[in-house]
Amino acid sequence: MTDITRKDGRTVDELRPITIERGWSDQAEGSALISFGRTRVLCTASFTNGVPRWMSGKGKGWVTAEYSMLPRSTNDRMDRESVKGKIGGRTHEISRLIGRSLRAVVDMKSLGENTIVLDCDVLQADGGTRTAAITGAYVALADALEWGRGKKFIGQNAKPLIDSVSAVSVGIIDGTPMLDLAYVEDVRAETDMNVVVTGRGLFVEVQGTAEGAPFDRAELDSLLDLALGGATDLARFQAEALGR
Repeated sequence: MTDITRKDGRTVDELRPITIERGWSDQAEGSALISFGRTRVLCTASFTNGVPRWMSGKGKGWVTAEYSMLPRSTNDRMDRESVKGKIGGRTHEISRLIGRSLRAVVDMKSLGENTIVLDCDVLQADGGTRTAAITGAYVALADALEWGRGKKFIGQNAKPLIDSVSAVSVGIIDGTPMLDLAYVEDVRAETDMNVVVTGRGLFVEVQGTAEGAPFDRAELDSLLDLALGGATDLARFQAEALGR
């Protein structure tokens, strides 16, 4: 790996400082305040005994997610989407991504006819909000599942959580692949990619776009290798937060 030093002092394959404050909310069945450097996202998991009507009687549960950014999570205040009366396309896209990512590691039959809603609210944005949201939501989800087990909504021997999942951004800047882009890097990246990975190293989703010149297969492989290395570290942070 190249010995280039980035603006914040990191090497190209180094994550920003990661912290996960498990159980941050007293009210939610599961919660985590996660920081990827200066990006901070509050993830809460709400457990409901029951499923949407269209799933009733099928013996399966449901996991879904909602994502939003607070008005002053960025340099300039943005209007709340609830005030605008319309949810933006980006918000829909990220909400669906988070939901897909978490459903990939949940056995819906073992979950039973229960629903978990994950709310990911960006308190401060400095790049990688969706990847931080997925990584933190997993911790909140794990605690909500155990809450459901404790209330006997989930069988004592059931194993609804089949793996961990995390996400990280990668990109090419000035021709160099880099891990976990902060905003100043993200806005000038020639290639920008978000990668969702399970604890076993399997890909759930790869979202990659060439903003400048197209990337070749070797560059793609370099980016995926960076993402897998970062995901391994994130899985360790998640396990430590959960006391595993």
